[in-house]
Amino acid sequence: MQARAILERLIGFDTVSARPNIGLMAYVQGLLSEVGVKAVLIPDADGGKANLYATVGPAGVPGVMLSGHTDVVPVEGQAWTHPPFALTEADGRLYGRGAADMKGFVAAALACVLGAARRPLRVPLHLALSYDEEVGCMGVRSLIAMLERAPVRPRFCIVGEPTGMQVATGHKGKVALRATCVGREGHSALAPMALNALHLAVDFVNVVRALQGRVAADGLKDGDYDVPYTTLHVGKLNGGVQVNIVPNHAVVDFEIRSLAGEDTEGLIAALRLAAEGICAPLRAEFPEVEIRVERLWDYPGLGTPSDAGVVNFVKGLTGANGTMKVAFGTEGGLFDARLGIPTVICGPGSMAQGHKPDEYVTVEQLARCEAMLAALVVRCEVGF
Repeated sequence: MQARAILERLIGFDTVSARPNIGLMAYVQGLLSEVGVKAVLIPDADGGKANLYATVGPAGVPGVMLSGHTDVVPVEGQAWTHPPFALTEADGRLYGRGAADMKGFVAAALACVLGAARRPLRVPLHLALSYDEEVGCMGVRSLIAMLERAPVRPRFCIVGEPTGMQVATGHKGKVALRATCVGREGHSALAPMALNALHLAVDFVNVVRALQGRVAADGLKDGDYDVPYTTLHVGKLNGGVQVNIVPNHAVVDFEIRSLAGEDTEGLIAALRLAAEGICAPLRAEFPEVEIRVERLWDYPGLGTPSDAGVVNFVKGLTGANGTMKVAFGTEGGLFDARLGIPTVICGPGSMAQGHKPDEYVTVEQLARCEAMLAALVVRCEVGF
C-alpha cells in the first residue's frame, strides 16, 4: 500500500500549526519531481510554511482538485499510548497525530497523483495542500489568491477531511470574535468603588448564552446537522492579575457557527447593542467603561446542492447512495465561495478520532479512499 508508506513519512513531520511545514512540503515536492510533476510552493512571509499546488495531466483543461491541509493540532497535555509523530499499526489501525485529520487523505491523494503521472489522462488532477487550516483556514487563502488569477480553475474539488468515506455536501460557517471589556482598577478592599472588568465579561457571557437560547428555540433549522441550529460558544475568558486587585481589563473570545442563510451580521449587531446596554448605566460613574466586540477571522460555510454534478460524480466514485453534512469547518467553503468551484467533502476516518490522543485511521478506511481515487483516475482517463 503506497499510501501507507507515504502516511508514515507524513506523520513523522511535526507540523503542529505553530511550527513550520516546509520540511513536509519539500518531501512532497521531491516525490512529485521524481515522476516529472512540477509542484508550485506558495510560502508565507517567513518562508517556514507553504501551500503546494501541482497538476498532472493536460494543461488548460478544468480538472478535479484533491484538497488537504498538512497542519495538525498539538499533542501537549494528552495521554498518548503511541508516539504521536511516528506511525504505529495495531489491530487494523494506523495511529499518529494527523492520521485521521487529515494526513491519511493527503497520503492517499499523493499516491494517486504519483500513479496518475504515468497514465494518459484526458482530464487533469490537481493536488492542493495547505497550512494553518486548524487555526481558521488561514494559510490556504494565498493559494486561493493564486487560483483566482489562473486562466483555468478546477472543475470539481474533493476536500478529504474525515467523513468515513461518505459524501458530505455542507458545513456551517464560522466567525471568531472577541469582546474586550474595560473597567476601572482598584484595591479589592474597596471593590465597590472600582468597576470589575471580569464582572462585565460575565455579564456579556450571559448575553451570549441568552442569544444562543433564542436562536436554538426560534432560529433557522437544518436537520442534516447533529446540532440543527446556529451556535454561539464562549471558548476563552482572560482577565485579572491577582485576587486583591480589581481588574480593569478582561477579554472574552467566542464564536458563531452559522447555518446557511443565517443573519450572522444581525446576531453580531444584537450582541453589540446588548454590550452597550450593559455599559450605559455605568458610564456616568465610570466614563471609561466599554465592551468592544470585534471580528477576528471567519470562513464561509459550504452548502453544495445534493443534486449538484460534483455530488453525483463523487457518489459514483464511492458507490454511496446518500449524502451528509459535517459539524466541523473546512476549506471547502472558501473554494466554493471565493472560486466558484463545486465542492464536496469525502475522506477516510472519523473526526471522532481527530484532535484526541491516539488518533488513528483504520487500514480499511485508507484502502477505501485509495479505491475511490483509483476510480477517479479511470474517469480522468476517459474524460469523465
